[in-house]
Amino acid sequence: MNSKERFSNRVDTYVKYRPSYPVEAVDYLYTVVGLGADSKVADIGAGTGIFSERLLERGSRVTAVEPNQAMREAALEKLGGQERFHAVAGSAEVTGLPDHSADFIVCAQSFHWFDRSAAQTEFRRVLHPGGKAVLIWNTRLTQGTPFRGAYDRLIHTFGMEYKNMAERKISSADLSPFFKPGSMQEARFTIQQAFDYEGLSGRLLSSSFIPEPGHPGYEPMIQELKTLFDRYEQDGQVTIDYETEVYWGEV
Repeated sequence: MNSKERFSNRVDTYVKYRPSYPVEAVDYLYTVVGLGADSKVADIGAGTGIFSERLLERGSRVTAVEPNQAMREAALEKLGGQERFHAVAGSAEVTGLPDHSADFIVCAQSFHWFDRSAAQTEFRRVLHPGGKAVLIWNTRLTQGTPFRGAYDRLIHTFGMEYKNMAERKISSADLSPFFKPGSMQEARFTIQQAFDYEGLSGRLLSSSFIPEPGHPGYEPMIQELKTLFDRYEQDGQVTIDYETEVYWGEV
């Protein structure tokens, strides 16, 4: 599937059920990385604006670059009334932004879809001299509790393309060449989501590799999800835990 169109049919569930980002991670960007109020930030692959919203809360000026029209429209619906927010159609490889127009570039849950060589060239063009890029992921934890393991096995069983995507997980060593030699720094934080059954179902269906209604695997998957929820829920909820990974430096 074209990566730029993967989420067109899942925007509603993406908005409702995808996690935000830990306050501690955002604090880190503003106390260590150097973002500030009035920083000009390009949010590349901004999706529905989840991370853009965190930046706007700190006073930064945000240009969200997103190729998927449905996701871009969702971001505009939520954030378009803020004068510091602007959204444009574009990609990491061809942002359409002016030369040296951004103090920082952020990529939240998006960098793994990019053509890295083309994105690197584009980021260097768009950033001010000395500007920095920040790559961020919420990585779901798959081990450590019975629920984490069972949920991951369900996704492996029913998730179309999931095995290939899991094998593409990007490591520090993979990312280091994207940055200037010796400049990449990293930090890690934690966040979790608590869901009732409806929420867990919505979180599952927000992933692009999960069968949708009408697919032969959908009903068996939903039945297995309900069984899993009933087995592991406590006080009507289960939790999904994430490690938030932050990589940053000059490009």
